[in-house]
Formats: sequence, C-alpha cells, structure tokens
Amino acid sequence: MLSGTDVGRALGGSGLSALGYPIMCAAPRGDGHPVLVLPGLGASDGSTVVLRRTLRRLGYAVHGWDLGRNRGPTSEVLEQIPGQVVTLAERYGRRVSIIGWSLGGIYAYAAARAHPDLVRQVITLGSPVRMSHPAQTRAMAYYRWNADLHVPEHLLPPSEWEQPPLTVPATSILSRWDGIVAYRASLLPPGGNRENIAVVSSHFGLGQHPAVFWAVADRLAQPEGAWRPFRPPAVLCLLFPPPPDAAVEGV
Repeated sequence: MLSGTDVGRALGGSGLSALGYPIMCAAPRGDGHPVLVLPGLGASDGSTVVLRRTLRRLGYAVHGWDLGRNRGPTSEVLEQIPGQVVTLAERYGRRVSIIGWSLGGIYAYAAARAHPDLVRQVITLGSPVRMSHPAQTRAMAYYRWNADLHVPEHLLPPSEWEQPPLTVPATSILSRWDGIVAYRASLLPPGGNRENIAVVSSHFGLGQHPAVFWAVADRLAQPEGAWRPFRPPAVLCLLFPPPPDAAVEGV
C-alpha cells in the first residue's frame, strides 16, 4: 500500500532536491514579498528547511511558523498563525503568501479567511482541505492521540465543504501517489482563481521535490492581482502529470 511505503519513497527520493538544483536556477525570481510556511501534523519547522532555503534564495522574505511541533489545532496555533500574518503584513507593508503542508494547509486556509485583505495567495502541499471523511488521511491516529491538546470541536474552523471558496488565489499541489492523504481530499473545485497541480511524489517527499519547488516558485512569482493558471514549461512537462478532474471526481 502507498501508506506503508511513503516514508521509504520519501527517503529514496531525498536526492531529488539536489538533482533539482539546476532546474531551480532557472526558476522565476521573487519580488521580496513575505511568505509564511506551515508544517504538517507531527512536524516542525525542520521539515520545511529545504523549501524555505530554496525560496529565500529566489528572493522571498520567508518565515517558518516558530511554534514547535505541530500537534494539531491547539489554541496557540489557531490564535498565533492569523497573528503572524498580520505581523508580517505590517512589517513588510505587503500581502503575505501562505504555504501549508498537509494539516498546515488547513491552517493556511483559516488564516486567509480571517485576513483576506492581507493574504496574497494560499498554496497547499498534500493538504486535506476538502476532506469529507476521516478515512481520507492516515494521520488520524496521531491527530486523535493529541486531541486533549486541541480546542473544543465547536471552536475549530468550519470545514471547507461548508464554506464558500476563498477570495484569494488558491493552489493545491497533490499527488495520486500520496500515501498519507487521499488525493481526492486535496482536490479544489474547478473555477475562479483555484487550481490543482499534480506531481509524482510521496506525501513526506513533497517538501523536497523539484516539481513542487518549481510550481511553488512559479505561483509566488506571479504579479499581485494578475493570477493565471499554472502552465509548466515544455521542458518540464514530464514532471507534471495531468491533474485529476475535480468535476469528474465529484468535488
């Protein structure tokens, strides 16, 4: 099963980030705007070091979340992430792009809904932002293990199924080979300024994959207010299989 091999596939592909260095040298450069990167469940800023370093080299003001290990929706997390968006927007005088890996993507959506005027775009990596059933993630056992730390259920952000689409651009980077989050749970509905970008990656490998890095760099480099759907350059097309059709999948 994909879940049983996800970590091994991530470790086996750890050299991809180094192999992808020549690719990233040709990636579009950044404009200096602030980028907040949020880790997945059970992870910390250490898991996003490679991604953050790559984006910093491209010219962005990149920040980790500085909240230790992600143990789920604690009161500290739900209060401080929107506060971080406000702080970064005030510090740089610009809107903030938010990148969330796995559960971090759900936090990113909540922050964007809290401060849509301060958020430039949201990019998620293997995030179950459209999860309709707990079976769509293999991380539920760890989530429940830490449930005593979480805010009461009635204080959790509403499910995206119950919300209108984000008003800011939203990109979901997903993989059919994700062994932790079912790709259907990451699919955004078609239309508007929403898009799904497919890559070939394990869940734990998303944060070091050159295709993910290129897609993130491409999305961040778009001029503010001039969002257009992702189109990989011809020489990299093999890195990006056609994304699942959200309409056909019933999203």
